[in-house]
Amino acid sequence: LSHPDLVEGLVLINVDPCAKGWIDWAASKFSGWTTNIVDIVLAHHFGHEELQANLDLIQTYRLHIAQDINQDNLQLFLTSYNSRRDLEIERPVPGINENTAKTLKCPALLVVGDNSPAVEGVVECNSRLDPTKTTLLKMADCGGLPQVVQPGKLTEAFKYFVQGMGYIPYVQLSHLSTESVPAASMTRLMRSRTHSSSSVGSGESIRSRSHTSNHGEGSAGTPEGIDLQDAPQTMEVSC
Repeated sequence: LSHPDLVEGLVLINVDPCAKGWIDWAASKFSGWTTNIVDIVLAHHFGHEELQANLDLIQTYRLHIAQDINQDNLQLFLTSYNSRRDLEIERPVPGINENTAKTLKCPALLVVGDNSPAVEGVVECNSRLDPTKTTLLKMADCGGLPQVVQPGKLTEAFKYFVQGMGYIPYVQLSHLSTESVPAASMTRLMRSRTHSSSSVGSGESIRSRSHTSNHGEGSAGTPEGIDLQDAPQTMEVSC
C-alpha cells in the first residue's frame, strides 16, 4: 500500500484487513485467562472441525508450537496481532474514486480454506479490493493451512496466477504428461511475429525469384553455370 511500484503481485493466505473488534478483543482476553497460548494459536490456524478430525496434523503443530518456538516471543507476537489496525482499504468505483481509493494496485490472489476460521476476514478483504485485479481462491476440504494440507492445488493456482501476470510462457498441466498451455499474451506475440515473419519471407522470395530471372537472362549461354541459392525459408520464432 505504501510502495505499490515495488510490488508486482501478492499471494495472501488467510488475510484479515480489519482491526480486532471489541467482541473479539473480549473473547481473546477471556481465552487468555482460561486457555494456554498453544491452544489459542491452534484455534487461530484451524477450524473446529479440523481440530476434531485431523488429529495427526494438530498434534504435530501442537508439539512444534510448544517446543520449537520461544513462548515469550510467541506471546508478544500474539499481543501485537491482536492490536493490529484496520488497513482502511476500499473498493475503487469507476468514475468516482478509482484514482483516489486506497487499495492494492497490483494483482492479488486471496487464498483460504473453506473450513478455515479466517474465511470471514478473507471475504471481507475481497470485497474491498479491485475485482479486476483480485482473485479469491476458496479451497475445498481444507482448513487454515492450505499450503500444508493441499500444497499441490495451491502450487497449481500459484502457477496460473503468475502466468496471468505474464511471467511464465508455458504452464505444464499436471494431468497431461507432455502437453503444456501457452499464456494468452505469449500466444498473441507468437502469432504476431509468425505473421510478420511470413510476410517478410514472402517478400524476400519474390525478390529472389525476380533477381534469379534477370540474372539468368543476362548470363544465358555462359560456359559455367551459376549456383543459385534456394528461396529463403520462413523464419521461426520461439518464445
